[in-house]
Amino acid sequence: MKSNQDDYLKYWRVIRQFAKIKYELTQADLDMLLFLYSEKYFGRDKFDEFDSLLGWDVTRFFTLQKDGWIVKFRNRVGNRKALYQLTIKSTRMIQSIYRKLSGEEIPVSNSNNKMFLKNVSYSDKVYRDMIIEMNKIIKQQRHPSR
Repeated sequence: MKSNQDDYLKYWRVIRQFAKIKYELTQADLDMLLFLYSEKYFGRDKFDEFDSLLGWDVTRFFTLQKDGWIVKFRNRVGNRKALYQLTIKSTRMIQSIYRKLSGEEIPVSNSNNKMFLKNVSYSDKVYRDMIIEMNKIIKQQRHPSR
């Protein structure tokens, strides 16, 4: 993956699926957190701006807050609006996604990856096979044969 620097998104679908399952997020929740990652602080208006592009879920903000992905940074006082920020849990998850896009292997143990448990869906088994293949390619690119 590192040989072509513009090829970061080659395995995006696999990495995205891994993240959704590992962190128990929906696609829309993951998209929202990725959008907010570059915002140090944000108000509900910024959240709602991007949320309008996603599937309608009136409880998304509160769910992300309740599940520990978003935390209030500053309370509303007078004319100053309340501000929020992503939690350390969120930033670590997103940094992990970026590392995997940059060529870090996805774990294949059933303790670190729920897709490698015994009783999983057919689609998880297909993703599992792709993760194994992807990891082989990453290892091969890291240590090319002579």
